[in-house]
Amino acid sequence: MKKINLAITGCMGRMGQQIIKSAKSNNSFKIVALTESRTINKKIAGIKPGLNTDKEFKKSNLIIDFTVPKCTLEVLKIAAKLKKRMVIGTTGFSKKDENLIRKYSKKIPILRAGNMSLGINLLMYLTEIASKSLGNNFLSKVFEIHHKHKKDHPSGTALMLGKGIAVGKNKNFYKLIGKKYLNKKSFPYDKKINFNSIRKGEIIGEHEVTFSSGKEIITLNHEAFDRALYSEGAFTAAKWLINKKPGLYSMRDVLNFK
Repeated sequence: MKKINLAITGCMGRMGQQIIKSAKSNNSFKIVALTESRTINKKIAGIKPGLNTDKEFKKSNLIIDFTVPKCTLEVLKIAAKLKKRMVIGTTGFSKKDENLIRKYSKKIPILRAGNMSLGINLLMYLTEIASKSLGNNFLSKVFEIHHKHKKDHPSGTALMLGKGIAVGKNKNFYKLIGKKYLNKKSFPYDKKINFNSIRKGEIIGEHEVTFSSGKEIITLNHEAFDRALYSEGAFTAAKWLINKKPGLYSMRDVLNFK
């Protein structure tokens, strides 16, 4: 099988470094470009990182991006121009940003996921089922913990899970978003979906969805121990995406969850 020529953005970031590390032991990919938002005067994995320009991405078949929304949209504009496929693991997009991503997906295949983990995507699927089955007699909330360096809150994964609750209830997610707490020891249920984000230490990721009727509580949770599960998920997504037509896809499509 011919190797997929891969470009990795944000190569100095935590996930950028993890993707580079995982790519070295994955025979399906060849790193041909690394980029950063600033000039890097050293080689990484034998490649000198460049800025996000047409020239840097020209040799790639596919771009994997775990950066920040501003950078992702900058790269997407170039990817659409060069007709390059793109896997996006960036979180923290606004509704306007999401509309732009959908616009670009009419030109190129894009796979976007707030979390590339198989377990998290299964958790979202189960969240939808639970929300649909329990109905309006149960209130729900989402709790998550990440390392102290993570800037956005709630996390993209927490928002994914909140969306799962909304889908289960067949309601508009944005109209169901409640309060967004940060570093609270406890937080309340509400008719809307409340979120609580803890930022501490070097925790990779913990997520929990709870449903309460006032008489019983149902809890669905997931804990990540190794950042490699995200890069491995991104590679699974990339291999799946390489033969797809333009469109906006998710890990749910990759895993064939109905």
